[in-house]
Amino acid sequence: MKKTTILCVGLCAAMAFTSCKSNESAYKRAYEKAKQYDTAAAQQAPQTPQTAAPQTTEEVAVVAPVEAKPADEARVVDNLDNVSVRQESVTLINGSGLKDFSVIVGSFGLISNAEGLQQRLKAAGYDAQVVKNEEKNMYRVVASTFAGKADAVNSRDQLRATYPDAWLLYNVR
Repeated sequence: MKKTTILCVGLCAAMAFTSCKSNESAYKRAYEKAKQYDTAAAQQAPQTPQTAAPQTTEEVAVVAPVEAKPADEARVVDNLDNVSVRQESVTLINGSGLKDFSVIVGSFGLISNAEGLQQRLKAAGYDAQVVKNEEKNMYRVVASTFAGKADAVNSRDQLRATYPDAWLLYNVR
């Protein structure tokens, strides 16, 4: 019984694979049709003498696809230095106070995780703070805060050696 079942399954599989073959004649017909199209196009092209100037072709501008960005994140870009800054409304949870520009080194959904990173930063000598973005329900860990953007950018660049995802935040009050 097993031998006949295996034999039948094998025959069915062989027939299924052979019935799906593409026809060589289909390829031949497509080739001949393309060849006819090429010869017809060559015959319709106007014949120009050898001394005539070559025709110029019109260049077609290639447009890159539009990159969609999330609507819930506003970025402020200062044209003087082209450094992107996220603009969010945050409230201070733990720390000495925020200035206009802050360097964020971590974002967490749990306050305990944010406070853990804050303690590590304080041990490293930073005046770390924890703030909360109520819209996104995220706790942000601020490593340093500055009144001017240039100082914040310098601090962020130094922190990126340890925290490569560090970014700038402009607090909307």
